[in-house]
Amino acid sequence: MGIGRDSRHKRNLTGARRNLHQKKRKFELGRPAASTKLGSKRIRLIRTLGGNTKRRALRLDAGTFSWGTETHSSKTKILDVVYNASNNELVRTKSLVKGCIVQIDATPFKAHYTAHYGLPKDFFSKGEPQDQVAAGSRKVQRKREKRQKNRKLEQLLVDQLIQGRLLAAISSRPGQSGRADGYILEGEELAFYKRKLRSK
Repeated sequence: MGIGRDSRHKRNLTGARRNLHQKKRKFELGRPAASTKLGSKRIRLIRTLGGNTKRRALRLDAGTFSWGTETHSSKTKILDVVYNASNNELVRTKSLVKGCIVQIDATPFKAHYTAHYGLPKDFFSKGEPQDQVAAGSRKVQRKREKRQKNRKLEQLLVDQLIQGRLLAAISSRPGQSGRADGYILEGEELAFYKRKLRSK
């Protein structure tokens, strides 16, 4: 018996059994869950109705994550699965699904931030920054000064950048698109998940 998504096998609202007047249809089929795990990249192509293709990710270890307030995206490593609202078992097995909270490598985001604002490369180190920033032309200096005026970074994000690990949410569907893309948690959402992780 294949997996079906029809409702003909269900009982009526009153509890009466329905008479089956037709068999299963191709467009009602379902497939086993992908259960995408954290590991070296492994993707299978699946032919779907109309000759289209789904990319079923069985294992993934990287994705493109966007930093909303800085309007910047980078491809980076996924280090760990730390929280899933639907099921703790998915955290234990390190399953990548839409909406799960993961830890990602902060290196590309640190590099972008320091270059964009003209800060020392070791700005996000535990001690005082030792590196010197090249002066650059007057035009470059004016550009940096203009950017520095609007520079804001919440303390929770600073702490994570110093540790080298950022909390992010996966917003793509790895079992359908073969990608684990998402966004970095910030503001109230970040505070909310920090509380959840503390109480776990």
